[in-house]
Amino acid sequence: MSTPPPALLIAGHGTRDDAGAEAFRDFVRELGRRHPELPVAGGFIELSPPPLGEAVTELVERGVRRFAAVPLMLVSAGHAKGDIPAALAREKERHPGISYSYGRPLGPHPALLGVLERRLDEVLDGVDRSEVTVLLVGRGSTDPDANAEVFKAARLLWEGRGFAGVETAFVSLAAPDVPSGLERCARLGARRIVVLPYFLFTGVLPDRVRRQTKEWAAARPELDVRSADVIGPEPELLDLVMERYEEAVKGDLRMNCDSCVYRIALPGFEDKVGMPQQPHFHPDDDGHHHDGHGHGHHHHGHGHAHAH
Repeated sequence: MSTPPPALLIAGHGTRDDAGAEAFRDFVRELGRRHPELPVAGGFIELSPPPLGEAVTELVERGVRRFAAVPLMLVSAGHAKGDIPAALAREKERHPGISYSYGRPLGPHPALLGVLERRLDEVLDGVDRSEVTVLLVGRGSTDPDANAEVFKAARLLWEGRGFAGVETAFVSLAAPDVPSGLERCARLGARRIVVLPYFLFTGVLPDRVRRQTKEWAAARPELDVRSADVIGPEPELLDLVMERYEEAVKGDLRMNCDSCVYRIALPGFEDKVGMPQQPHFHPDDDGHHHDGHGHGHHHHGHGHAHAH
């Protein structure tokens, strides 16, 4: 008899917003429907039921001994780095004999960037992208690395898509806040701004982003300021969670391969996919330039020795 595949445990932030918490629970149910071969359960770290521990207990009661936990979060901040691992360690003590592996947060995956691009198109309704400055608004964290991840997402969203610019702001705990981010766009000469919430589901914080945008725009009637929608429970998100599940199960923890031009077709860089990787030529490195030409054409390699 073959061993059953590990169950899937989804860990969410939690929100005071009932609609947001329900969106998460719906998403977990949908994953379960799409993957009847797997026991799937989900819980929150804080603010909304069910807590993560309850989800683990539910799996254990269904006979699960092994599971993979995937944080349903766009960036790796305190929750993904500390709270979830701590909660899982506690559950392991409560339920002797269970084992688990832990997956990576979701973003900034090209599939999600594609959804964000769609959200922008929905509100732009045919406006030329070169006239549009996007303000990508993240949750905000006291962890500088987590905030830097939002900047990375903004840069990847800008690359090859033809927007005038993609600026970044945060709704809590980090500067610049939404009004300051909008002010920056205006100072850079933006006439059309789309505020794009970098959030998976609706909730208190995305609502706050929309409200602050509206208030700021009311005082600047000469500018065209629009609000885009959150990512939502799109098929891309369902697929990406399964990708993170597979990685966790196989122990395939990677470098920054999601956004590596040699692996993934990013807009404008499609020709680089699958390109051979050569060592970077260094002029002082003897033994590489006997022909006197210096092999300058190998420069594109940049020695991305990814563990692919």
